[in-house]
This record gives sequence, C-alpha cells and structure tokens, in this order.
Amino acid sequence: MADHILDTTHWDVVLPDEGATRRLAMDLAALLAPGDTLALSGDLGAGKTTLARALVRELAADDRLDVPSPTFTLVQSYDLARAAVVHADLYRVADEAELDEIGWYEMTEGAIVLVEWPEHAGAALPVERLDVQLALASDMGPNVRRARLSGHGRFAALLRRVRATRALIDLAGFGPSRRRHLLGDASTRAYERLYGAKRDAILMIAPRRPDGPPVRNGLPYSAIAHLAEDVKPFIALARGLKARGFSAPQIYAADLDNGLLVLEDLGTEGVVSGAPTAPIVERYEAAADVLAALHGFELPARLPVGSGIDHVIPAYDLEAFLIEVELLLDWYLPHRGRPAPSAADREVFRQLWSRVLTLPLAQKPTWVLRDYHSPNLMWLPQRKGLERIGLLDFQDAVMGPPAYDLASLAQDARLDVPEELELALVSRYAKARRAAEPAFDVRSFAATYAILGAQRATKILGIFARLKHRDGKPHYLRHIPRIWRYLDRCLAFPDLDPLKDWYAAHVPPPEAEAVPEALAEAAR
Repeated sequence: MADHILDTTHWDVVLPDEGATRRLAMDLAALLAPGDTLALSGDLGAGKTTLARALVRELAADDRLDVPSPTFTLVQSYDLARAAVVHADLYRVADEAELDEIGWYEMTEGAIVLVEWPEHAGAALPVERLDVQLALASDMGPNVRRARLSGHGRFAALLRRVRATRALIDLAGFGPSRRRHLLGDASTRAYERLYGAKRDAILMIAPRRPDGPPVRNGLPYSAIAHLAEDVKPFIALARGLKARGFSAPQIYAADLDNGLLVLEDLGTEGVVSGAPTAPIVERYEAAADVLAALHGFELPARLPVGSGIDHVIPAYDLEAFLIEVELLLDWYLPHRGRPAPSAADREVFRQLWSRVLTLPLAQKPTWVLRDYHSPNLMWLPQRKGLERIGLLDFQDAVMGPPAYDLASLAQDARLDVPEELELALVSRYAKARRAAEPAFDVRSFAATYAILGAQRATKILGIFARLKHRDGKPHYLRHIPRIWRYLDRCLAFPDLDPLKDWYAAHVPPPEAEAVPEALAEAAR
C-alpha cells in the first residue's frame, strides 16, 4: 500500500527588521490552537528564539512578558488564558529517549508547542505541523532574514488562509496594525481587533462552513435552517442596512474565497452594564426603535454583494422553523436524561408547531436579522437617533415575521430582561408601528410575538445543550433556566394551550445547571 502523501503549502517571507518579525508572529499566533506544533529550524543566530519569543508574547497578548530562552532548561512552559504554551530548545538533546525523561509527551499534550532544533525530536515531532525555516539574508542587509513557512497536512490549508489574511490586512491599509484575538461566539467564526495608527478595525474570519450530514430529504441542518455558508450574506446585509440609515459596519476589504472581512470597528460599548449584567433601558428602547423603523421599509429579498454577485435572502419557512424546534427533541431531552422521542411523538410535536406557526407565516415578511440581542448590539453615543445602535452578526438573516427579532431583544438569552421591561419594549414597538401604519394589527402582532418567543426559546434550549455535548462549551448551560422562564411566559398565551400541555407532559424543567465558576467567569 502506498504511503499517504500529506498536502503541503509553502510561503516565503522576507523579514527586514524586528517589526516584520513581530507581524509574522501575529500572523502565526492567529493560526495556532491547542495541540498544534510549530517547528523552528535554522542555523545559530538565524532568529529562531527571537521569533519564538515574539510568538509567546502574541499568544499571551502581553508585549512585556518575560520569555527566557530555554537553551539550558530545554523547556519553558506558559499557562496562558488562551492555551498552555510549551517553548522548547532541543539543541542539547542527543537522543529521543531524553524527551521521555523530561516528561515531554505529558507536558505537550493539548498545548501549543514551539520547538527549536526540531530535527532532534525524532518521532516525537508530529507529521502534521507548521515548519518555519529561518536563514540570514546577508545579500539584502545585515539584519535581514528569510523565512520559509511550510504547512503539512491540515496546516497546509491553515497556512493558505494565514497568507490570504495578511494580504487582505495589507490591502485594507492595516498592515502595521497590532492584531489581538477576540473571544469568539457560539459559531465557528473568529474575530480579531486590528489596532491601527488612525483607526481600529475588526478582522472577521469566517471560512465557508462544510455541509454537515444530511438530516432530512438529503439536506443538512444548515441548509434547512438557512444558515449562511459564506460571507456574502453579511456583506449584502451590511450594505443594505447602511443604505437605509442603520449602523452596520462599513466593509473596508473582503476576500470572498477565503471568508475574510476587514470591517469598521463599532467599539466595545454595549447595551448592558453591571454585575450581574442587566439591560440599560434607554439603549434597549433605542434598539426596539431600530426594529420598528427597519420594519417600516419595503425591504427586498435580493441584495447586491458586488462584482455582479447578488444574495437572495431565504424565506424563514415552515421547515426552517420546525427543524429549529426539533433541536429540543434531539439535544435538550437527552441532556435531561430523556430517551429520544418515537417517530409518532415527533410527528405530533411537528403538527402542533405547524398549526401555531400558521399565523407568523402569514405575516408580511421583513428582514429578520435573527440574532438581535445584546452581544450583537453596540452603543455609539457619538451618533444620533437610530444610528446610536450598532448592528452585528446578521449573516443568517431571513425574510420572515417582524416579531422574531423583537423577541430576540426582549427575551435576551444571555441576561435577565424583567417582564415589565419586556412588555414596555413590545408596547413601544407596537405604538411606533401603528403611528406609521394605522392598519398595523396589534392583537395579531402580540400573538405572533408569543408564538415566536416560544419557538426561539425551544430552539435555544436545544442549541445550548448541543453546545455542551457536541462542541464542548458547557458555560452556555448556565443560561438554560432563564430560557425556560421565557418559554413559560410565552406558553401562557391562550393560543398556545395545546403546546403548553405537550411541554408539560414531555419536557422536564431544567435543574440548576452546574457550571464551573472559571468557565462561567470566562463566558461573561
């Protein structure tokens, strides 16, 4: 049998000065994750330790971190917030057996490993890794170095993305900027802040998501639920919102093929404050006003992306609503120790939801941004009116009933919205809509709001259980009791009595979710 041949990618970089070395360290730090190995090779004085030291400081987000050379100790370890880091210099290792003596395999498991003189590691060096070969470039200047980066196996694709990211940052005019990793969200996207000389920006890293396994009619969940597969929907919606006077980020540069965007930085000031976090009423009211104004427009289902490319906003149809609520059956019930429902029970559940969703589906569709809640709403006090609310994370937008986003806001999944504030927000929105459209049906809207609030809470119970059991993100469990309270509020609406009875018979209320305090603190 032939040996498996790993995919390999090369990238040659000239490092004229220390600033260029730091920029390369920033680029590599964005690539590395726990369990990854970076092998640094080159002659004495080629700059291996200089690059490794810059890398450790980038991973620590601390330019002043003391990073001694491990020449005599062999290994230096760092317990950083982002990951454990092991920096090794194996120059004095004569035999691979010496690595066993120092506990190499135990200390490197699950860590980011930076290895100088990797040729001394033998079989301890993983086949899938990133190699950096450094050499003096005396023909170009006394301090100039050349670096050849080689990504092997899965690192080949990662290195291609890192190279594309650097090209886009330079194209957007943020080449000299410092890069800082930002905490991600519940998705697979990643974000960085670019600190520029005159303005900052956000780097959004959203490579095309792979299709999951088929779950119904040969389609994956993402296709049925109409989740964005690339960055084109974000670009289309950002430009569509800005054209109508709303504060979506300006797009400075885009790489559609690699799923990379450099965006306007809307800052760090949100619509909540305090500990525990609570809504700032004025800002939540402004966010409700944004929705009322947005829903007053005649909004198209087709938007330009650029270069002759259009994005068609999908309809929030019955199958999308149903596949979302079925997350309760597939993830929340097993999380609570209940067996998977029978095909008959699942069909009853679907039929009950199909009947109550008739009313929302009859509403005139609008842009449903779909994640309209506190993590994605920024406060821009220097702007006026509706522009004070900065909008983020709308790439999964669909054409659907307007009450959905109001329920996302007024039943915020990540913090408690007092019931009196929720009612005030719904009333404020309804009054604004009726003032602009005298025929606006407040009773029908209120019923739709309760239905969609229950649908959204049902979906989120499943999503948060899935994040724990599939994705290893248990800190979302701490929100489940709150989501249950929102669900109770919505199921109290008389139109939902049959669903309320079904939930009472089949869905156990949550226990107090035990989440380690360190995880809960990190998620705040």
